Amino acid sequence: MSFPPSGAPLLPSYLHVDGLGPWATYLQQVERVVPHLGHLARWSETLSRPKRALIVDVPIELDNGCVAHFEGYRVQHNLSRGPGKGGIRFHQDVTLSEVMALSGWMSIKNAAVNVPYGGAKGGVRVDPSTLSRGELERVTRRYTSEINLLIGPSKDIPAPDVNTNEQIMAWMMDTYSVNSGATATGVVTGKPIALGGSLGRREATGRGVFTVASEAMHELGLAVPGQRVAIQGLGNVGGVSARLFHDAGAKVVAVQDHCVSLYKGDGIDIPRLLEHVAEHGSAQGFADAEVIDAAQFWQADCEILIPAALEGQLNKDNARQIRAKIVIEGANGPTTPEADDILFDRNILVVPDVLANAGGVTVSYFEWVQDFSSFFWTEEEINHRLVKIMREAFHSIWQVAQEKSISLRTAAFVVGCSRILQARELRGLYP
Repeated sequence: MSFPPSGAPLLPSYLHVDGLGPWATYLQQVERVVPHLGHLARWSETLSRPKRALIVDVPIELDNGCVAHFEGYRVQHNLSRGPGKGGIRFHQDVTLSEVMALSGWMSIKNAAVNVPYGGAKGGVRVDPSTLSRGELERVTRRYTSEINLLIGPSKDIPAPDVNTNEQIMAWMMDTYSVNSGATATGVVTGKPIALGGSLGRREATGRGVFTVASEAMHELGLAVPGQRVAIQGLGNVGGVSARLFHDAGAKVVAVQDHCVSLYKGDGIDIPRLLEHVAEHGSAQGFADAEVIDAAQFWQADCEILIPAALEGQLNKDNARQIRAKIVIEGANGPTTPEADDILFDRNILVVPDVLANAGGVTVSYFEWVQDFSSFFWTEEEINHRLVKIMREAFHSIWQVAQEKSISLRTAAFVVGCSRILQARELRGLYP
């Protein structure tokens, strides 16, 4: 059976690509993979329709006595393979389109590395830097209460994302537990160790990025020592990746964060830079590197480029300027479909987000399992299991890409979508 049947459009009638932002990018990526799905293509429209999306009002009383309202979201994209899994971000630019796309990518990501989760994502449109600690706690607890009907240890498990952290997860876990009448450590992951968090979770995404980057470099005949790396973002993903590359003998020659872009041809002192960022909240003011324009960052001479900030950073305007041999997507959705085509035509290997940054959700899975069993692993065990899963996922996707002569992104979507749709087919439709 061909798909779409009788020339029907891939997109639902109530959705159109134009103006949909990140969700449009996700839909275009799904559309590209449909011809490779064989008989499962008859179920493909499942992937372009989120299972459910919740928009909530988050009112809190500010410290000055005023009442402020913030808009929150929780989207469950697909639950065919297991409970929803995906982070919560607090950011002033959060939109429903963004959260829908992120939930879709979580579905693909979880399936691509074969952890037993569906995809979900959440967010609140708020600038947390404008809130006091008390206000931030009230936003978190009210938002958790509003999405309480969707989340649960066997239903949907949030985690940290942009501008959220272990403390936010602790407040979420406590709020859910109080509302449920029993402590439920497994309702979120990325918690403090003292509340059932997992060792290795904070560095997991960056470690996963480094692991798949090393495997990709090996396939192209490149050794890590001596290679030049450019990294956008210096948080848990970019910062950890930078340190691991530095420790392995690579030279991090360019970095960019929300305030400044820096370059040093013989390699930036990453330990010193990360100390500066921890102290000042940004790389701005770091003296031992040259300040460059934001646009120059994308033109840096390097072998490895790691966008590890926000989505849509690599686009048709800067993709032709990239000088790297390999792009490793530490962020979610950093490359637009137009940029993807340009990089593919230029023979620049792109290791997609749904594979490259899956280390975080993999260790989140480990945390969830540990919470259920109340038996906790050592950090060495966790890192070993993480590296093993990431390497196996990379090579299975690499093999599909080689066999079908397609990009790694399309191959990752082939693997992920096939697993999701096989589960959908086996479960059938009810009623």
